[in-house]
Amino acid sequence: MYLEVLSSLFTLENLLWINVGLAGGIVVGALPGLTGTMAMALLLPLTYGLASIPGVMLLLGVYCGSIYGGSITAILINTPGTPASAATSLDGYPMAQKGHGLKALHDALAASTIGGLFSCIVLIFAAPPIASFALRFGPSEYFALSLFGLTIIASVGGKSQIKGLLMGFVGLLISCIGIDPMDGVSRFTFGINRMAGGIDTIPVLIGLFAITEIMAKARDMNKDTGKAVKVEKEKVSFLDVLKYKMVLLKSSILGVFIGAVPGTGAAISSFLAYNEAKRTSKHPEEYGHGSEEAVVASETANNAVTGATLIPLLTLGIPGDTNTAVLLGALTMQGIAAGPQLFTQHSEWVYTIMLGLIIVNIFMYLQGRAFIRGFVNITRVPTSTLVPILVVLCVIGAFAIDYSAFNAIFMVGVGIFGYFMIKLDMPMTPMVIGLVLGKLCESNLRRALIVSKGNWGTFFTSPISCFFILLSVFMLLFPYVKKKLAARKAA
Repeated sequence: MYLEVLSSLFTLENLLWINVGLAGGIVVGALPGLTGTMAMALLLPLTYGLASIPGVMLLLGVYCGSIYGGSITAILINTPGTPASAATSLDGYPMAQKGHGLKALHDALAASTIGGLFSCIVLIFAAPPIASFALRFGPSEYFALSLFGLTIIASVGGKSQIKGLLMGFVGLLISCIGIDPMDGVSRFTFGINRMAGGIDTIPVLIGLFAITEIMAKARDMNKDTGKAVKVEKEKVSFLDVLKYKMVLLKSSILGVFIGAVPGTGAAISSFLAYNEAKRTSKHPEEYGHGSEEAVVASETANNAVTGATLIPLLTLGIPGDTNTAVLLGALTMQGIAAGPQLFTQHSEWVYTIMLGLIIVNIFMYLQGRAFIRGFVNITRVPTSTLVPILVVLCVIGAFAIDYSAFNAIFMVGVGIFGYFMIKLDMPMTPMVIGLVLGKLCESNLRRALIVSKGNWGTFFTSPISCFFILLSVFMLLFPYVKKKLAARKAA
């Protein structure tokens, strides 16, 4: 069977479509607001004219390339191309400001490749058991997992935890906008019908990380701030990131686990890995100021999701995220039914796709190395030229989500809000975390209480849920305990 798999995989057609998908994914991922899901959806009709394997290879190339591509603008201009790269910008952009933009880009590329390859290996050898474990997640387990994610706010809130908690609360409020899914009551819509459907995450992220930064660039356009990004020539090697072996391993495992749980995604795994790396780092004070370790952690985790999301898709027929939902549509168009029977009826096809994902990640690294020095040219574009281009791209990205002018207007409003919050020294990351995890946390809390008829003990009768809740309490108390122990040791 292995010879048949290899012969059907290594064809000129497959390799061509892999590279086409990667190139398109990297470009789309680097453009603020234009997600990989959108690119995959646009290319979906094209796969109908292709055989099943080349068609899936094309979409997998877009998927992996777009997640890595988001790190390019996140590092160089502090504008995450995708939500998955929001955590990368926290330290990638400060690295670029210090003249290490090329190193940050390469660290992101190498870490992305390692995370992606790790997830491929797990996909091949551990797909059925991991999928069966993920299937055990009910509302109480999802709530506990999202609650654990919200504890990140305590460690990324900057010097003032009060400010961090306040901004996290703002993010939670934004996630509540729209029609209550349980009771059908309008919440925070202020009579605006367009807000009844809720607020999409992408316009908020573009506003906070792109429009806010663009406003700062426009303000300082005609004066020397001493903060211009200058990318120095540096020697970079794939082996550079291997000095963070434990960070790579932990972030890869975390990314695979999050990816195997349907309904989560790369953005959540990226922030969780960032927080875990900071918690166990020997130099946590460097985080937020250009930590190479932080870039490695976030980029490893968000790309480790790619292979893991295929686990529930291929074994259970359940898409792990929006990208694999599009992929499921492609399989349906080809007449392939995802699920347990896939491994018995089309085992050759399944293993071709699994091994093909390894080839996708290898070519992603090769393409990145070939064009990485070209990426840095974006920093050489004059600010007076760059600002209007970025504004247009941001507006297009926000508008293209569902072709709504409201998204573009809301994005600008969030950007103005973020600009003044930064001037007040309020951290933006807690707001993003609250927004990303708010809906997941609230909806599963209410589902769990409905199923248990209002019994709060349901969160502690499940071992998985109880574990994550206890871990959340530990994470909240850990900074205080650590501070007390340090003070006692100093005394």
